[in-house]
Amino acid sequence: MARRQRAATRQARREDRGIGRRSGGREWDRYKMTQKLVSIGDDYNVENQAGETVFKIDGKVLRVRDTLKMTDLRNDDTYTIRERIVRIKDTMTVQKNGTSVATVKKALVTPLRDRFTISIDGHRELTVKGNILDHEYKLMRNGERVGEVSKKWFRVRDSYGIEVSPEMDAGLVVACTVALDMMVHPTR
Repeated sequence: MARRQRAATRQARREDRGIGRRSGGREWDRYKMTQKLVSIGDDYNVENQAGETVFKIDGKVLRVRDTLKMTDLRNDDTYTIRERIVRIKDTMTVQKNGTSVATVKKALVTPLRDRFTISIDGHRELTVKGNILDHEYKLMRNGERVGEVSKKWFRVRDSYGIEVSPEMDAGLVVACTVALDMMVHPTR
């Protein structure tokens, strides 16, 4: 009896951490990021849950202005993450293969904490809920979680994870997470 109870407790903990979550029979994709994402002139790799490099972020472009290039090594899609200078609100755009696909915006007035929205072309807007500064937040669409960022999944100090629903474009969610990181931590 005690063995079954311990197994049930372990399963509940896994579900809380996101291990084994399913959506329509498919596992959620998980990726490993590092807090100190980009140093000027350095490249950075994003790994999947198996430890394979799936995204490459080019930091060399950062010298020119707040622009990053990210390549999906599985299908050669290219994402460009760029700061919009002329906006009143803090805004970054994400392009996929040269076409604008998302805009990450910070709310104009945020008295207590940062609030962000992500407008994705052809889809409903995503809201970002949680503590963005500490990498503990969820991406929500119509009250449903479609992505999550958390440091709890890794024991390594400077790492955090991104979990993406199967119905979302994983590269786009990772690119939006990078944009959020750049907006919240502008000195990185």
